[in-house]
Amino acid sequence: MERHPLEDHLYRKIRWKDLSTSSLQELIQRARNEDLLGEGLIDVANYSGDLTSTFLGKKAGRARFVAREPLTLCGIELIPLIVDSYGKGCSFEPMASDGDKLLGGTVFAELSGEASLLLEIERVALNFIQHLSGIAAMTQSFVQALGDSQTKLLDTRKTTPGYRLLEKYAVACGGGWNHRLGLFDRVLFKDNHWASGGDGADSGLVPLVQQFRDRYPKAVVEVEVDHLSQVPEVIDARVDVVLLDNFSLKDTQAAIREVKGRILTEASGNVSLDTLPQLGTLGLDFISCGAITHQSKWVDIGMDWIE
Repeated sequence: MERHPLEDHLYRKIRWKDLSTSSLQELIQRARNEDLLGEGLIDVANYSGDLTSTFLGKKAGRARFVAREPLTLCGIELIPLIVDSYGKGCSFEPMASDGDKLLGGTVFAELSGEASLLLEIERVALNFIQHLSGIAAMTQSFVQALGDSQTKLLDTRKTTPGYRLLEKYAVACGGGWNHRLGLFDRVLFKDNHWASGGDGADSGLVPLVQQFRDRYPKAVVEVEVDHLSQVPEVIDARVDVVLLDNFSLKDTQAAIREVKGRILTEASGNVSLDTLPQLGTLGLDFISCGAITHQSKWVDIGMDWIE
């Protein structure tokens, strides 16, 4: 497939280096504080900290993170930031990297330091890793369902509030691609934009798209359609991408024939492990799927005590 001139704006894979450390630290701090201080409640208990582990005093300990089932790892890069948020005195040793495919029983990291501190860290660290690895694992299964297809699997904005970039990072770790990151980085006309009746909506798509190209010359312009009869107007408007929403296989094929490669095609709606193999044979450029983030399941990862 030829490289599109706007490829860097059409899709991407978020890498760890793309994420803001300060934003991640803020998210981790909130997770820590809700666990140790009851942050979020109006009336907080008179106590604070891990009440159970106080009996350990300064006793040292070691623990290891274990994949209890086959999985695609995601979130290990967060653990040093989590450790730092609890203070000094812990040592973290990774044995795998984000994106690695692990067999069940694989030890992928060790943590050592004050036992009480390790026990405070345990649940917050596991919450992040189990959730993100679940997204990575589900994404991998969807990518595998596409087989050798050149069609790229994209995520959506259907993400957990506050976790969007981490979840999109997890999609990338699982072999998927990232669609627009938010409302700020793409012009995307959907059904509710037309229903809202904004300025220019009644004048037709062609002048409206030109208006936005004049305003945002470097932005990708995408238009969602829900009926085959809308495709010719989208072609005339010379948008970058047409989004075929909940099209049948037959109508998807007809739309691709109508487009004739003049604009890129994306399908969404009713995307599953059952439908992906056939969708992947149609010649679509993209398939976007919210399920890989909002329907993913946490994977089974444990932190086992060594000594």
